Amino acid sequence: MDTTKIKKGLGRGLSSLIGETKSEININKLSVSDLISNKFQPRKLFDEESLQDLSNSIKERGIIQPIIVRRSSDHSSKYEIIAGERRWLAAQKAGLHEVPVVITAADDLKSLEFSIVENVQRNDLNAIEEARGYNRLIEEFSYDQEKVAQFIGKSRSHIANFLRLLNLPEAVLELIKTKKLSPGHAKILVGLDNAEFVAKKIVEKNLSVRQAENFVKIFKTKKQSFKRLKDVNLQALESSITEKIGLNVYIKNKKNNNGSLVFEYKSLDQLNKIIEIIKSNY
Repeated sequence: MDTTKIKKGLGRGLSSLIGETKSEININKLSVSDLISNKFQPRKLFDEESLQDLSNSIKERGIIQPIIVRRSSDHSSKYEIIAGERRWLAAQKAGLHEVPVVITAADDLKSLEFSIVENVQRNDLNAIEEARGYNRLIEEFSYDQEKVAQFIGKSRSHIANFLRLLNLPEAVLELIKTKKLSPGHAKILVGLDNAEFVAKKIVEKNLSVRQAENFVKIFKTKKQSFKRLKDVNLQALESSITEKIGLNVYIKNKKNNNGSLVFEYKSLDQLNKIIEIIKSNY
């Protein structure tokens, strides 16, 4: 098979990577049992319906694009998949015993680069998988955001925005991984103390990104009108009530234990919500 055709089919990023590594064999066939998953694979979730569609296609036409592999450093008789794990899984569903491969002598960094490029080019990663792939390049291989951006072919702001998603609570990350929240929604939640509560409300109300932006404004931390330090117990009580009803609450308590309780609302709907809460409990 013509090497240039293989490279062209893999896309510019992958073909560049193949060109930078030494191929032991140009094209070959290996048993599906000789292959193992890539330990650097950023993709953790494989859509079963999509996988079945690919399996059906493979039954009809075979595997058109070879799987990129390297010799496993952990299993001497095995080959580790660098790019094409989805094709390998679908081939097993289709009952194939052998698959076409390109064997390359890639190190750990090159293996991670291969995997990220292939998945990003095909939009196969959810936002969190993509962010963790970028973060791994930075944490384990000393990339900076600029270098990641140049390598992947994305803007630096794109890389930065995705990396910021990793600061969200685990429950919110799960909503993003399962695509119940889009990256656009998730970006709005970064920095919110009650991001998990707001995320669940966005999903529950099926809000658009614009609607979500308006919704979270009421949760932005605002400067207190007074500068004296507030008692930590009052702060905890404010946070507790805010989490419970979804509206900002301020408690001002004087030394003689007189004071005021303020519910902040931004619309008539929110005012009605407060009134209904009071009526239903008193």
